[in-house]
Formats: sequence, C-alpha cells, structure tokens
Amino acid sequence: MQTSIVCAAVLAFAIPAASAEQLDIMNSGGYTAAYLALKPRYEAASGDTLVTAWGPSMGKSPEAIPNRLARGEPADVVIMVGYALDQLIAQGKVDPASRTELADSRIGMVVRAGHALPDISTVEALKATLLGADSIAYSDSASGVYIERELLKKLDIEAAVKPKAHMVQKTPVAMQVAEGKYELGFQQVSEILPVRGATFVARIPEPVQSVTRFAAGIPVQARHPEAARKLLRFLAGPEARGAVAASGLDPLPNN
Repeated sequence: MQTSIVCAAVLAFAIPAASAEQLDIMNSGGYTAAYLALKPRYEAASGDTLVTAWGPSMGKSPEAIPNRLARGEPADVVIMVGYALDQLIAQGKVDPASRTELADSRIGMVVRAGHALPDISTVEALKATLLGADSIAYSDSASGVYIERELLKKLDIEAAVKPKAHMVQKTPVAMQVAEGKYELGFQQVSEILPVRGATFVARIPEPVQSVTRFAAGIPVQARHPEAARKLLRFLAGPEARGAVAASGLDPLPNN
C-alpha cells in the first residue's frame, strides 16, 4: 500500500515533456545529501532539469545564497536555513507565500577516521571533551554560529575554548578534520555523514542542541514559479521522507 501511495505521489508531479522547464536551484549544505538523492527522481518524474548552485545559507563567502541573489544570479528555488530564508523574505527577495518547511537538522561531532571516539553523551562529557581538545572547528553557517555565539557560553567554557576554535568557510568541516587540520569538528549531521576519512561521533546532547529547520522558497524574480511550486510540493511531500531521514535530517511530522 505504501509503495502505491508513493508511486502515485511521484506520478502526480509528472508533466508533459513539451512543458518541461530548466529550474535554477540554490541549495545550502545541510540539505545537500537529501537533495542529491531526490533530484534524479524528480527530474525523471517531472521532465524538468534542476541546475544547482551550492552555497551556505549565510556568511561572507561569495557562494553564500544571499550573496548569489544580491549579484543577480538566477534562482527559481532557494533551499536554506529557515531563519536565513525569513531574512530574504523580509527584504522582499523571496515570495512569502512560497515558504515551505522541509526538515529539521541537528548538530553532530566528527573526528578523523581511526581516532578514538570522545564521549559527548552528556552535557558534562561534552564540556570535558571540548576542554581537552587541542583544536576545534565549526562551520560559518547556522551550526557554527550557534556554537561560537551560544554553546560555549552555555557550557561556561568560552574563554578556555575560543583560542583553539576555528570557523571554517565553504569547505565542509568534516573534510578539514579528515585531513588532520583539526582534532574535533562540529557541523550539521547531514553534512558530516557523506565525508570519507571522517567518523561521525554523535549528536551533541539534546539539552544544548540547536535544531535548525530547513525551508525553501521561490525568489520574486524566479523565471518558472509554477514549476518551482511543483518542486516544493515534492520536496515537502511523503515521497521525500526516506531520503531526508537517510541523509541525517529529521523529517517533519506533517510532511
């Protein structure tokens, strides 16, 4: 029964080849693994082609989605951290009616493959692990901003840890850890799991966890808004849940 429902849902997005569109998508790191799994399925079912630009939801790098939009790069759909999307909506750059919630993301820790797995099963264990580490890295997107501005203060270890902490731009944190540049890395779990040479340790404890909701929207300058809405319905629908969960994200109850 479930298979037939999923098939029917996917077929509902199928459109005649004559009306197929090329959609420009901007996608941020945390949703990448789920998107890559869903992209070929959607293209096969709809006939549309998804051309993807990659970048963080925020930050100073030229690849960051707000900076791409500011330069006038084309986008029919943006997929990013929800509160960063809300900023674009407030600036009049994304249609507020198009805002679609996709998944929740939690922060995890990574070490280089082959290294012992530190204990972060409790808040006190996490605190001790951070204090004992030689170097720590986190991203310049939502997870890293939370760690730098809030988590270290909550644990009351900001003064001790800040000097050995590094915010990494563009490159996945787990990749830097895999190369031996940092002892510990923190990023959204969905960005850690695909990286070879690095081992996912665990999510940070729930009492100090930060849950980031990923959402998508349609820029007001989108060239194919109707086709974009079909894509958003697919990404937020039940047929996407399996890929979302497998990527390390948490599907939303209503999707």
